[in-house]
Amino acid sequence: MNQSALLRPDWTPATIALMILGFMVFWPLGLAMLAYIIFGERLRGFKRDVNQATDGFFASCHRPHGRHRPHFSTGNVAFDDWRKAELDRIEEERRKLDEMREEFDDYLRELRRAKDQEEFDRFMRDRRNAKRDDNGGPVAEFQTP
Repeated sequence: MNQSALLRPDWTPATIALMILGFMVFWPLGLAMLAYIIFGERLRGFKRDVNQATDGFFASCHRPHGRHRPHFSTGNVAFDDWRKAELDRIEEERRKLDEMREEFDDYLRELRRAKDQEEFDRFMRDRRNAKRDDNGGPVAEFQTP
């Protein structure tokens, strides 16, 4: 006897024990088990119906609606050709803008690198100047133990 046979929606010793235990622990659990025992056979059909309705609803959400359909045709060939040419022109402009943005990002990255390099060089120069001893002579930057 497998586990699914023990918990089938019927008045079996296991389902009765679970119902009683459910009422003792938290009464809604016992009530849920009672509902499962009484109405469990109908749950398979209900589950199937709910799944079909949900699948149908979400399938309708994936269908393109309105004027944003990729292959939308008005039936007027001249208008459709003009519309396609305009969309292609706009797509080309968007591609150019993306390239310009990428070039500008590279420029800013190089500017930041140059600024960081300048600040690092200034730090190293100030550090060397600060490490001079009282006699005015340079102090060795790297000392070995």
